[in-house]
Amino acid sequence: MEQVDNFIYRFDGAQRKILRYLHELLTEEFHLEAKIRYKIPFYYGRTWICYLNPIKNEGIEFAFVRGKELSNHQGVLDHRERVQVAGIEVYQLADFPREEMIEVIHEAVLLDETTPYRVTRRPKD
Repeated sequence: MEQVDNFIYRFDGAQRKILRYLHELLTEEFHLEAKIRYKIPFYYGRTWICYLNPIKNEGIEFAFVRGKELSNHQGVLDHRERVQVAGIEVYQLADFPREEMIEVIHEAVLLDETTPYRVTRRPKD
């Protein structure tokens, strides 16, 4: 956990606020384990559930590893032509769709607990 705290405190302003808020949401409310993988924080239940990726223009992408398997009936996740991952870009905490994302996180945790993880590969051309 200390590694994730060190990661968060490397950032300033809105990025730090967003990272801190999402980290606390995932670890305290959903009891997910945080680890640094590929130089960013990943959050685990049985397997990888989601990650926080700093992006340009002071934003954070909050992405779900099994995003393709989530219903996204809230309409907040973007696949961006990715085979498996879906996420949302957050630039200001005030714009974060909390209620909708709580539903997405619940669904992702339930998926992790009930359905074995299978890697999806991009079809070869």
